[in-house]
Amino acid sequence: MEATVAERGQITLPKAVRDALGLTKGTLLKVELEGSRIILRKSVDDAISRARGKFALDGFESAEQAVRTVRDEADPA
Repeated sequence: MEATVAERGQITLPKAVRDALGLTKGTLLKVELEGSRIILRKSVDDAISRARGKFALDGFESAEQAVRTVRDEADPA
């Protein structure tokens, strides 16, 4: 596969690569230089921060309190 560097230094990653790695608009990539190679890595921090928002505690003080509420258990005193 090939990609051409555009006037402003941008490249478009081939769709097959984006699909294989789950890259979407806004995905953060780490850029590393190794000799004459450019290494692009999907940022683990980016994936973690997106997942973190899906598991918000919605006002609960802790995960334990949220679990007790979902299970309809009383708080231990």
